[in-house]
Amino acid sequence: MNRYQFIKEYKTAEGMRYKRNPIYPDIPEHEDDFYVITTGGDRYDTLALQYYKDASLWWIIASANTAIQPIVIATWKTPNATAKAWEVLDNGGISLDAVEQGCMIEEADVNNSSVGKGGLPDRDGNVTLDACIMDKDGNYGAVMCVQNITHVISLARKVMEKTPHVILTGKGAEKFGYEQGYKKENLLTESSKKAWKKWKETSQYKPIINIENHDTIGMLAIDTKGDISGACTTSGLAYKMAGRVGDSPIIGSGLFIDNEIGGATATGMGEEVLKTVGSFLIVELMRQGKTPQEACEEVVRRIVKKSGDRFKDFQVGFIAINKQGKTGAYCIHEWFSYTVYKQGENKNYKSSFYNKA
Repeated sequence: MNRYQFIKEYKTAEGMRYKRNPIYPDIPEHEDDFYVITTGGDRYDTLALQYYKDASLWWIIASANTAIQPIVIATWKTPNATAKAWEVLDNGGISLDAVEQGCMIEEADVNNSSVGKGGLPDRDGNVTLDACIMDKDGNYGAVMCVQNITHVISLARKVMEKTPHVILTGKGAEKFGYEQGYKKENLLTESSKKAWKKWKETSQYKPIINIENHDTIGMLAIDTKGDISGACTTSGLAYKMAGRVGDSPIIGSGLFIDNEIGGATATGMGEEVLKTVGSFLIVELMRQGKTPQEACEEVVRRIVKKSGDRFKDFQVGFIAINKQGKTGAYCIHEWFSYTVYKQGENKNYKSSFYNKA
Protein backbone atom coordinates (compact mmCIF):
# COMPACT_ATOMS: atom_id res chain seq x y z
CA MET A 1 0.00 0.00 0.00
CA ASN A 2 1.35 3.45 -0.88
CA ARG A 3 1.61 5.66 2.17
CA TYR A 4 0.59 8.71 0.07
CA GLN A 5 -2.57 7.28 -1.47
CA PHE A 6 -4.88 8.98 1.03
CA ILE A 7 -3.28 12.42 0.56
CA LYS A 8 -5.33 14.67 -1.69
CA GLU A 9 -3.78 15.62 -5.01
CA TYR A 10 -3.84 19.18 -6.38
CA LYS A 11 -2.96 20.85 -9.69
CA THR A 12 -1.25 24.13 -10.39
CA ALA A 13 -2.58 26.60 -12.98
CA GLU A 14 -0.09 25.09 -15.39
CA GLY A 15 -1.50 21.61 -14.79
CA MET A 16 1.37 20.29 -12.65
CA ARG A 17 0.18 17.81 -10.04
CA TYR A 18 1.32 18.02 -6.43
CA LYS A 19 0.38 16.87 -2.92
CA ARG A 20 0.26 19.01 0.18
CA ASN A 21 1.97 17.65 3.25
CA PRO A 22 -0.56 17.44 6.06
CA ILE A 23 0.44 18.54 9.55
CA TYR A 24 -0.03 15.63 11.90
CA PRO A 25 -0.36 16.08 15.66
CA ASP A 26 2.49 15.17 18.00
CA ILE A 27 2.02 11.88 19.81
CA PRO A 28 2.79 12.30 23.52
CA GLU A 29 4.67 9.61 25.39
CA HIS A 30 2.40 7.15 27.21
CA GLU A 31 3.00 4.39 29.75
CA ASP A 32 1.51 1.86 27.32
CA ASP A 33 4.05 2.68 24.59
CA PHE A 34 6.21 -0.16 23.37
CA TYR A 35 9.42 -0.07 21.37
CA VAL A 36 10.38 -2.07 18.31
CA ILE A 37 13.93 -2.50 17.04
CA THR A 38 13.66 -2.20 13.28
CA THR A 39 15.83 -3.81 10.66
CA GLY A 40 17.08 -2.65 7.28
CA GLY A 41 14.23 -2.21 4.80
CA ASP A 42 11.50 -1.56 7.38
CA ARG A 43 9.04 1.18 6.38
CA TYR A 44 6.59 3.21 8.40
CA ASP A 45 3.61 2.06 6.34
CA THR A 46 4.46 -1.65 6.58
CA LEU A 47 5.08 -1.32 10.32
CA ALA A 48 1.74 0.47 10.72
CA LEU A 49 0.02 -2.33 8.83
CA GLN A 50 1.71 -4.91 11.05
CA TYR A 51 0.99 -3.27 14.41
CA TYR A 52 -2.12 -1.14 13.74
CA LYS A 53 -3.65 -3.19 10.91
CA ASP A 54 -3.84 0.04 8.94
CA ALA A 55 -0.98 1.28 6.75
CA SER A 56 -2.50 4.77 6.58
CA LEU A 57 -1.54 5.26 10.24
CA TRP A 58 2.15 5.36 9.31
CA TRP A 59 2.29 8.97 10.50
CA ILE A 60 1.84 7.86 14.14
CA ILE A 61 5.12 5.95 13.96
CA ALA A 62 6.78 8.79 12.08
CA SER A 63 5.70 11.28 14.76
CA ALA A 64 7.24 9.16 17.49
CA ASN A 65 10.52 8.84 15.57
CA THR A 66 11.47 12.42 14.88
CA ALA A 67 15.05 13.63 14.68
CA ILE A 68 17.16 12.79 17.71
CA GLN A 69 17.51 15.69 20.12
CA PRO A 70 20.61 15.95 22.35
CA ILE A 71 19.97 15.07 25.98
CA VAL A 72 21.92 14.64 29.22
CA ILE A 73 20.72 12.77 32.28
CA ALA A 74 22.67 12.41 35.53
CA THR A 75 22.11 11.03 38.99
CA TRP A 76 21.23 13.41 41.83
CA LYS A 77 20.92 17.18 41.79
CA THR A 78 23.92 17.98 39.60
CA PRO A 79 22.86 20.97 37.45
CA ASN A 80 26.38 22.31 37.00
CA ALA A 81 27.56 18.97 35.66
CA THR A 82 24.65 18.56 33.26
CA ALA A 83 25.01 22.19 32.15
CA LYS A 84 28.63 21.57 31.21
CA ALA A 85 27.73 18.39 29.33
CA TRP A 86 24.92 20.22 27.51
CA GLU A 87 27.32 23.00 26.54
CA VAL A 88 29.47 20.40 24.80
CA LEU A 89 26.49 18.90 22.97
CA ASP A 90 25.00 22.27 22.08
CA ASN A 91 28.26 23.20 20.38
CA GLY A 92 28.13 20.06 18.26
CA GLY A 93 30.41 17.97 20.47
CA ILE A 94 30.21 14.22 20.90
CA SER A 95 28.51 12.48 23.80
CA LEU A 96 31.80 11.03 25.07
CA ASP A 97 33.29 14.49 25.57
CA ALA A 98 30.05 15.65 27.16
CA VAL A 99 29.91 13.00 29.89
CA GLU A 100 33.61 13.33 30.64
CA GLN A 101 33.52 17.08 31.04
CA GLY A 102 30.25 16.96 32.96
CA CYS A 103 31.64 14.51 35.51
CA MET A 104 34.80 16.58 35.90
CA ILE A 105 32.69 19.41 37.30
CA GLU A 106 31.61 17.23 40.23
CA GLU A 107 35.10 15.79 40.73
CA ALA A 108 36.48 19.30 41.20
CA ASP A 109 33.75 20.35 43.66
CA VAL A 110 35.32 20.06 47.12
CA ASN A 111 31.89 20.43 48.70
CA ASN A 112 30.83 17.11 47.18
CA SER A 113 31.92 14.53 49.76
CA SER A 114 31.32 11.47 47.60
CA VAL A 115 33.12 12.34 44.35
CA GLY A 116 36.63 13.49 43.50
CA LYS A 117 38.58 15.95 45.60
CA GLY A 118 36.98 16.32 49.02
CA GLY A 119 35.52 12.82 48.97
CA LEU A 120 35.26 11.08 52.34
CA PRO A 121 38.21 8.74 52.95
CA ASP A 122 38.44 5.06 53.79
CA ARG A 123 38.83 4.01 57.42
CA ASP A 124 42.59 4.61 57.18
CA GLY A 125 42.10 8.21 56.14
CA ASN A 126 42.95 7.80 52.44
CA VAL A 127 40.71 9.17 49.69
CA THR A 128 40.52 6.57 46.92
CA LEU A 129 38.59 7.16 43.72
CA ASP A 130 36.92 4.90 41.15
CA ALA A 131 35.62 5.82 37.71
CA CYS A 132 34.64 4.40 34.35
CA ILE A 133 33.62 5.63 30.93
CA MET A 134 32.04 3.90 27.92
CA ASP A 135 31.61 5.14 24.36
CA LYS A 136 29.24 4.48 21.47
CA ASP A 137 31.38 1.67 20.09
CA GLY A 138 31.38 -0.33 23.32
CA ASN A 139 34.91 0.73 24.27
CA TYR A 140 35.40 0.94 28.01
CA GLY A 141 37.97 2.27 30.44
CA ALA A 142 38.08 2.23 34.22
CA VAL A 143 40.32 2.97 37.19
CA MET A 144 39.97 1.81 40.79
CA CYS A 145 41.44 2.76 44.17
CA VAL A 146 43.29 5.76 42.75
CA GLN A 147 44.86 8.23 45.16
CA ASN A 148 46.21 11.75 44.57
CA ILE A 149 44.51 12.39 41.20
CA THR A 150 41.25 14.37 41.06
CA HIS A 151 39.97 13.76 37.55
CA VAL A 152 39.79 10.00 37.47
CA ILE A 153 37.04 10.09 34.85
CA SER A 154 39.57 11.51 32.40
CA LEU A 155 42.13 8.98 33.57
CA ALA A 156 39.61 6.21 32.83
CA ARG A 157 39.26 7.59 29.31
CA LYS A 158 43.04 7.54 28.95
CA VAL A 159 43.01 3.86 29.91
CA MET A 160 40.39 3.25 27.23
CA GLU A 161 42.17 5.17 24.50
CA LYS A 162 45.88 4.87 25.34
CA THR A 163 46.31 1.33 26.67
CA PRO A 164 45.46 -2.21 25.55
CA HIS A 165 43.65 -2.70 28.87
CA VAL A 166 40.20 -1.99 30.24
CA ILE A 167 40.98 -1.46 33.95
CA LEU A 168 43.96 -0.16 35.90
CA THR A 169 44.01 -0.15 39.70
CA GLY A 170 45.79 1.42 42.64
CA LYS A 171 49.42 2.41 42.29
CA GLY A 172 49.55 1.20 38.70
CA ALA A 173 46.70 3.50 37.71
CA GLU A 174 48.28 6.37 39.64
CA LYS A 175 51.65 5.81 37.93
CA PHE A 176 49.94 5.77 34.54
CA GLY A 177 48.24 9.04 35.44
CA TYR A 178 51.52 10.79 36.18
CA GLU A 179 52.92 9.47 32.90
CA GLN A 180 49.95 11.10 31.16
CA GLY A 181 50.67 14.44 32.78
CA TYR A 182 48.32 14.42 35.78
CA LYS A 183 49.56 16.31 38.83
CA LYS A 184 49.77 14.76 42.28
CA GLU A 185 47.54 16.48 44.83
CA ASN A 186 46.11 15.86 48.26
CA LEU A 187 42.46 14.86 47.90
CA LEU A 188 41.66 14.94 51.63
CA THR A 189 40.19 18.36 52.42
CA GLU A 190 40.04 19.75 55.94
CA SER A 191 36.30 19.21 56.00
CA SER A 192 36.56 15.53 55.06
CA LYS A 193 39.48 15.05 57.43
CA LYS A 194 37.41 16.50 60.28
CA ALA A 195 34.49 14.18 59.47
CA TRP A 196 36.84 11.17 59.37
CA LYS A 197 38.35 12.00 62.76
CA LYS A 198 34.88 12.29 64.25
CA TRP A 199 33.95 8.91 62.77
CA LYS A 200 37.04 7.35 64.36
CA GLU A 201 35.64 8.13 67.79
CA THR A 202 33.20 5.24 67.35
CA SER A 203 34.44 3.62 64.10
CA GLN A 204 30.89 2.48 63.44
CA TYR A 205 30.50 1.46 59.81
CA LYS A 206 26.95 2.06 58.72
CA PRO A 207 26.34 3.56 55.25
CA ILE A 208 23.60 6.17 55.36
CA ILE A 209 20.76 6.13 52.83
CA ASN A 210 20.82 9.18 50.52
CA ILE A 211 23.76 10.67 52.40
CA GLU A 212 23.70 14.42 51.87
CA ASN A 213 21.36 13.90 48.94
CA HIS A 214 24.33 12.69 46.97
CA ASP A 215 26.41 9.70 46.02
CA THR A 216 28.09 8.48 42.86
CA ILE A 217 27.50 10.67 39.83
CA GLY A 218 26.53 8.65 36.79
CA MET A 219 25.85 10.46 33.53
CA LEU A 220 24.40 9.44 30.17
CA ALA A 221 24.22 11.57 27.02
CA ILE A 222 23.00 11.43 23.44
CA ASP A 223 24.58 13.78 20.91
CA THR A 224 23.22 15.22 17.67
CA LYS A 225 24.33 12.11 15.78
CA GLY A 226 22.23 9.97 18.08
CA ASP A 227 25.28 8.35 19.69
CA ILE A 228 25.17 7.41 23.38
CA SER A 229 28.03 7.52 25.89
CA GLY A 230 28.17 7.22 29.67
CA ALA A 231 30.42 7.92 32.63
CA CYS A 232 30.49 7.22 36.34
CA THR A 233 32.79 8.56 39.07
CA THR A 234 32.91 8.23 42.86
CA SER A 235 35.01 8.18 46.01
CA GLY A 236 33.03 5.16 47.14
CA LEU A 237 31.48 4.45 50.50
CA ALA A 238 32.76 6.63 53.31
CA TYR A 239 35.06 4.84 55.77
CA LYS A 240 35.19 1.68 53.67
CA MET A 241 37.89 -0.93 54.15
CA ALA A 242 41.06 -0.11 52.24
CA GLY A 243 40.86 -1.63 48.76
CA ARG A 244 37.08 -1.84 48.65
CA VAL A 245 35.58 -1.38 45.18
CA GLY A 246 31.87 -1.02 44.49
CA ASP A 247 29.86 -1.14 41.30
CA SER A 248 30.85 2.23 39.86
CA PRO A 249 33.92 1.24 37.79
CA ILE A 250 32.66 -2.23 36.87
CA ILE A 251 31.33 -2.65 33.35
CA GLY A 252 27.70 -3.77 33.38
CA SER A 253 27.18 -2.90 37.04
CA GLY A 254 27.77 0.80 37.57
CA LEU A 255 27.45 1.63 33.88
CA PHE A 256 26.57 0.02 30.57
CA ILE A 257 26.06 1.40 27.07
CA ASP A 258 24.77 -0.31 23.94
CA ASN A 259 24.49 2.28 21.20
CA GLU A 260 21.78 0.29 19.41
CA ILE A 261 19.57 0.19 22.51
CA GLY A 262 20.46 2.68 25.24
CA GLY A 263 22.37 3.05 28.47
CA ALA A 264 22.03 2.87 32.24
CA THR A 265 23.99 3.84 35.32
CA ALA A 266 23.61 3.20 39.03
CA THR A 267 24.04 4.88 42.39
CA GLY A 268 23.80 3.69 45.98
CA MET A 269 25.02 0.49 47.64
CA GLY A 270 27.46 -0.88 45.11
CA GLU A 271 27.60 -4.37 46.56
CA GLU A 272 23.93 -4.87 45.77
CA VAL A 273 24.24 -3.52 42.22
CA LEU A 274 27.19 -5.82 41.57
CA LYS A 275 25.15 -8.88 42.52
CA THR A 276 22.59 -8.17 39.79
CA VAL A 277 24.88 -6.57 37.16
CA GLY A 278 22.19 -3.91 37.28
CA SER A 279 23.05 -1.53 34.44
CA PHE A 280 23.62 -4.31 31.92
CA LEU A 281 20.34 -5.91 32.94
CA ILE A 282 18.44 -2.66 32.39
CA VAL A 283 19.83 -2.34 28.86
CA GLU A 284 18.96 -5.96 28.09
CA LEU A 285 15.42 -5.44 29.34
CA MET A 286 15.13 -2.43 27.03
CA ARG A 287 16.38 -4.64 24.20
CA GLN A 288 13.45 -6.95 24.96
CA GLY A 289 11.02 -4.06 24.54
CA LYS A 290 10.69 -2.50 27.99
CA THR A 291 10.77 1.26 28.37
CA PRO A 292 13.65 2.78 30.36
CA GLN A 293 11.26 3.32 33.26
CA GLU A 294 9.96 -0.26 33.21
CA ALA A 295 13.50 -1.63 33.00
CA CYS A 296 14.70 0.42 36.00
CA GLU A 297 11.71 -0.70 38.04
CA GLU A 298 12.23 -4.37 37.19
CA VAL A 299 15.88 -4.33 38.28
CA VAL A 300 15.12 -2.55 41.56
CA ARG A 301 12.41 -5.10 42.30
CA ARG A 302 14.89 -7.92 41.69
CA ILE A 303 17.39 -6.38 44.10
CA VAL A 304 14.70 -6.00 46.75
CA LYS A 305 13.50 -9.57 46.29
CA LYS A 306 16.98 -11.05 46.55
CA SER A 307 17.91 -9.02 49.63
CA GLY A 308 14.97 -10.00 51.82
CA ASP A 309 14.42 -7.50 54.62
CA ARG A 310 17.91 -6.03 54.19
CA PHE A 311 16.65 -3.63 51.51
CA LYS A 312 15.30 -1.43 54.31
CA ASP A 313 18.88 -0.52 55.23
CA PHE A 314 20.36 0.44 51.89
CA GLN A 315 19.57 2.55 48.84
CA VAL A 316 20.00 1.71 45.17
CA GLY A 317 18.91 3.92 42.30
CA PHE A 318 19.15 3.72 38.53
CA ILE A 319 18.72 6.06 35.60
CA ALA A 320 18.40 4.91 32.00
CA ILE A 321 17.95 6.26 28.50
CA ASN A 322 17.01 4.56 25.26
CA LYS A 323 18.00 5.28 21.68
CA GLN A 324 14.93 7.48 21.21
CA GLY A 325 15.95 9.72 24.10
CA LYS A 326 13.27 8.45 26.48
CA THR A 327 14.45 8.30 30.10
CA GLY A 328 13.64 6.37 33.24
CA ALA A 329 14.60 6.43 36.92
CA TYR A 330 13.72 4.31 39.92
CA CYS A 331 15.08 3.59 43.39
CA ILE A 332 14.32 1.64 46.54
CA HIS A 333 13.73 4.52 48.96
CA GLU A 334 12.39 8.01 48.58
CA TRP A 335 14.52 11.10 47.87
CA PHE A 336 16.75 9.88 45.08
CA SER A 337 16.66 12.50 42.33
CA TYR A 338 18.12 12.96 38.88
CA THR A 339 18.85 15.88 36.58
CA VAL A 340 17.91 16.13 32.90
CA TYR A 341 19.12 18.74 30.44
CA LYS A 342 17.25 18.78 27.14
CA GLN A 343 15.87 21.35 24.73
CA GLY A 344 17.68 24.09 26.63
CA GLU A 345 16.11 23.26 30.01
CA ASN A 346 18.05 21.94 33.00
CA LYS A 347 15.68 20.32 35.52
CA ASN A 348 15.92 18.11 38.58
CA TYR A 349 13.29 15.43 39.13
CA LYS A 350 12.39 13.33 42.13
CA SER A 351 12.56 9.65 41.24
CA SER A 352 9.68 7.27 41.84
CA PHE A 353 10.53 4.62 44.41
CA TYR A 354 9.71 1.13 45.65
CA ASN A 355 9.41 1.36 49.43
CA LYS A 356 6.19 3.17 50.29
CA ALA A 357 6.13 1.95 53.90
